[in-house]
Amino acid sequence: MTKRLTEVAKKAGVSEATVSRVLNGRDGVSEATRTAVLTALDVLGYERPTKLRGERARLVGLVLPELQNPIFPALAEVVTGTLAQRGYTPALCARTIGGVSEMDYVEMLLDHQVSGVIFAGGSYALADARHDHYRRLTDRGLPVVLVNAGVDELGFPRVSTDDAVAVEQAYGHLRSLGHERIGMVLGPEGHVPSRRKLDAMVQAAGWDEGDAECVERSSFSMEGARVAATKLVERGVTGIICASDVLALGTIRAARRLGRSVPADVSVVGFDDSAFMTCTDPPLTTVRQPIETMGQAAVDLLVTQIEGAGVLQDELLFEPELVVRGSTAPAPGR
Repeated sequence: MTKRLTEVAKKAGVSEATVSRVLNGRDGVSEATRTAVLTALDVLGYERPTKLRGERARLVGLVLPELQNPIFPALAEVVTGTLAQRGYTPALCARTIGGVSEMDYVEMLLDHQVSGVIFAGGSYALADARHDHYRRLTDRGLPVVLVNAGVDELGFPRVSTDDAVAVEQAYGHLRSLGHERIGMVLGPEGHVPSRRKLDAMVQAAGWDEGDAECVERSSFSMEGARVAATKLVERGVTGIICASDVLALGTIRAARRLGRSVPADVSVVGFDDSAFMTCTDPPLTTVRQPIETMGQAAVDLLVTQIEGAGVLQDELLFEPELVVRGSTAPAPGR
């Protein structure tokens, strides 16, 4: 008990006596201090006293699929900073291979009496994945916001990059450089944002069933992209649009292993504009997600729900921006 008081006091920046007064429900403690103590208790993983368990902490979960892809740390920086400005303590939950699953994180966050959860890149973006843990949040009436496209039936508010505009920008850029054989490296078949990108490409390029050979799917890894892109380059594709910057880097590696030059022989366009894409060789042409604006909007939507105001269960679409660098050039022979 003494150790717990010491840890909570240190985390909350108050005395052990103050922590004791809060836990015992005594007077003489300001609401701000009381909230700080309860939040520290939640963050450290200690159970609240029974009489305090009915109250939700000012603790918000941010659940990410990984931290290796630079776009997710960038989003985390925006979301956690914005939450702190609004008086909430962020709890970052990043999944790892063979580690804690998204479903397990949801259970942990519910145990900690969080006020709400923001998800990015989760199972909700995969049509063929299990979604039971999201419905648990719905049953609890817990505020939730999803970042980027997901399955429609969950009914949570979403903030998304407009995938159709992203593809129109990338395709228009490659066409302006004279590329006629343009292909795509996308995520798995059930990945909703990749489906949207493919639908947009069909509209923009006027594709039919015979153009299926211009599309390859991959896990979101450089190794998977290398395998997928190798097939496209061997089929004579000279311009490749990728569903992420990581996939684009794998595509560049594939072209080089086939003895092709990027961008002289093959032009590559990424998606995200994550950190260090100016430092790649060549610097990556990509479609930038407005991560700062989207992260702030996600927090605004969540806090609005937490405070009891109604939120439309609609999707807010944010327009991306094409950033032209050194991985695209006129088509060979132009």
